[in-house]
Amino acid sequence: MTDISREAILLAAGGRAILLQLAVPGIGHGVARHSDFDHHPLRRLHGTLTYVYALATGTEADVAAVRRAVNRAHAPVRSAPGDDPAYTAMDPALQLWVAATLYDSAMVMHERVYGALSPDDADAIYAEYAILGTALQMPAGLWPPDRAAFRTYWDARVASLSVDETVLGVQRELFSPRKVPAWIRALMPLVRFVTIGLLPAFVRSLYALNWTPRQERRFTRLLRATATIYPRLPRAIRHAPQRYYLRRLRAHP
Repeated sequence: MTDISREAILLAAGGRAILLQLAVPGIGHGVARHSDFDHHPLRRLHGTLTYVYALATGTEADVAAVRRAVNRAHAPVRSAPGDDPAYTAMDPALQLWVAATLYDSAMVMHERVYGALSPDDADAIYAEYAILGTALQMPAGLWPPDRAAFRTYWDARVASLSVDETVLGVQRELFSPRKVPAWIRALMPLVRFVTIGLLPAFVRSLYALNWTPRQERRFTRLLRATATIYPRLPRAIRHAPQRYYLRRLRAHP
């Protein structure tokens, strides 16, 4: 996991992971009610990346710092009495789904760029990804015991996803952020394109995201070009985001 998680190309699957997370009502409504996307549209992404990099590649102090920060941020995220859906960010089942989306999205992106892992490497990385949930409130036994069990869990969970107007509103804010630097706005068409292309077809339909055969062909060409160019980049460039987020965490523990 350490080597894979350092790769900047995995960030291209970040939008996929977030939209999958939001399609669980407890997460989608919690984000809508407790996150300020209008003023801080990238806060969730920054927090997630800091968390993943710290757990995967950081020191014990980094892990302790990011765990404290996430638990502080999660503490007030809970539904009011009578709300539907009811939710709390401390719910182990919701934490399992977040960890599952991060793992699955990373593996999808890594395989599209580097090809399939060997079974032994895939098993080892899968076991290590459990820490994304167990570092918080998720008990270790909740993480499916092997990749086959994970696929069974994943397929059933994806089939149960749902999106309502509240979640669609969050998705629109994510895809069309207003209070961000101009360079981020310039990148958003590419981000949207890659995110939609990586989503399972069923999830695209939930969000009413159109995807044509022509777009699929363009997406395939883009990934082929990425698989040719990205692995040849210097490691210092490929691992730059990981170093940035760990420096950021250590400057503000």
